[in-house]
Amino acid sequence: MPAKTSYSYDSKTIFWIAGSVIGGIFFLILAANLKPFVIINAGERGVVMKFGKVQEGILDEGIHGIIPLVTRVETLSVRVQKDELKADAASKDLQYVTINVALNWRVDATQVNKVYQTIGDETQIVNLIISPAVSEVVKAATAKNNAEEIITRRRELKQEIDSDIRQRLASYGVLVDDISLVNIEFSPEFAKAIEAKQIAEQEARRASFIAQKAEQEAFAEINRAKGQAEAQRLLRENLTPSILQKEAIEKWNGQFPMVMGGNGALPFINITPPASTANP
Repeated sequence: MPAKTSYSYDSKTIFWIAGSVIGGIFFLILAANLKPFVIINAGERGVVMKFGKVQEGILDEGIHGIIPLVTRVETLSVRVQKDELKADAASKDLQYVTINVALNWRVDATQVNKVYQTIGDETQIVNLIISPAVSEVVKAATAKNNAEEIITRRRELKQEIDSDIRQRLASYGVLVDDISLVNIEFSPEFAKAIEAKQIAEQEARRASFIAQKAEQEAFAEINRAKGQAEAQRLLRENLTPSILQKEAIEKWNGQFPMVMGGNGALPFINITPPASTANP
């Protein structure tokens, strides 16, 4: 029978084999996680950091090669985002007011690296920059107007808030596309007072309209009466016997009016021509 072959390994060999297996596993895990490239999706920009330091270059959409363990890339959205923020303020006449501001904003694609370095991601941009700016601008704008002006001059108030917020956020690399004042609310007591005032003003305008209408009708009636009186006066002044006779002749239908007498019906008209006066 053939003799059995026996294998014996010393401790160094065993440690070397075990270390090689562990190293291989570690390398596979590391290679799987440390990719030599990065993909920037649509609507995003890449912020490049080398050993944790933000670099000047900005990665556009697409695939880019990087050095693992040396270079790291953080993405930041440059798409338009919408946030609705509530700002509490006081009017010039010390009325409490709450204004809801809807803001469409986006990160300036050319300043993504600076925005990420100085502020952070999208959530931090809203919490640290946009929200405080909206609150401060709304307070400053409403303090210039009394409560009634805030309601009646809403367009001008919106323009002022829009301009100031755009200017503030632009210095941080945040661009504003549109601002809307979604809702303006006052205290319940003041809202009731405004409603009562509007009702009173409407009733006053209605009463004034009725009074003006009555005055105009009375004036027209006086003018009509004056016109009729003047017409009657002119008629009396110009109504002579000859005119009456002429009108009677023009309206005569050729038939004599009849009256009943003792001897029968006789024409009620003198048809006997007047006697001519004899010449001396």
